[in-house]
Amino acid sequence: MKMNKLIACVLGICAIITIAFVSFKPADKPFGGLALYTVRNDMSKDARATLKAVSDAGYVNIESAGYNNGKFYNLSPADFKALLDEMHLTPISAHQGTVTFENIDQQIADLKTAGFKYFVIPVPPMGLFYFDSVNKRMAMKGGAKNLADVLNKLGEKCHAAGLELLYHNHDFEFVKDADGIVTIDYLLENCNKKFVNFQMDLYWVTKAGADPVAYFNKYPGRFKIWHVKDMDDQGRFAPVGKGNIDFKRILANAKVAGMKYYYVEQDACVNETPMEAIVISHKGLGEIGFK
Repeated sequence: MKMNKLIACVLGICAIITIAFVSFKPADKPFGGLALYTVRNDMSKDARATLKAVSDAGYVNIESAGYNNGKFYNLSPADFKALLDEMHLTPISAHQGTVTFENIDQQIADLKTAGFKYFVIPVPPMGLFYFDSVNKRMAMKGGAKNLADVLNKLGEKCHAAGLELLYHNHDFEFVKDADGIVTIDYLLENCNKKFVNFQMDLYWVTKAGADPVAYFNKYPGRFKIWHVKDMDDQGRFAPVGKGNIDFKRILANAKVAGMKYYYVEQDACVNETPMEAIVISHKGLGEIGFK
């Protein structure tokens, strides 16, 4: 009897170990990218463990959102690149919200050392972005023409150094300003496409009441990278495949959009942790048809 209990106990332990292994084994078919803004708190605590989890979840490309004082997540550009290589992750783009005309050369050099291809402006830079506390929404000052001029100058710098500059949208760029100008339309029409293109955030376009596919058709080839994030019935962020955005329709128009890369991004999590969300979203990508 004691021997049977011992055998049962051992088998139980083995079963637990097997379950644990299956739950955390790397994805069978790695593909797609992750915007590290999704796991920003984890990255600030333990970049190595977080990037290992990102790789194990099945992602192969990353976009950084943690550059400060010449370092990516407190790592030198070379050390960050070495860590990504170790985790079999490829640096594609970097959100550089602190860029100015004074530091652009240094930021370009650091991105190139870290292996990035795209220099992304996440919001209007140099103090142009702010939160409108009256209307409770993101906003910008200075006007669309001023922003276009800034982006063209930064884009020309990036182009000369072998990087591509992209502008990332939220929803406020789709609202007419005091002069009746829709900022995103002005940028698309007045930014030199040789120097400036766009990272379309599919959630924020949808949140603004606009149609991503209509923008693809009107401005073909301009949307080089996508942020793929879903929206629940209450308008909140949701893991990919757990919301109501028609990603299959959008994905069918990837060629006309000019999409080269895409990332899962979830600004905030409601029903799961960020680490749980990236696993759910990676599975969702496959079910939708992303490769």
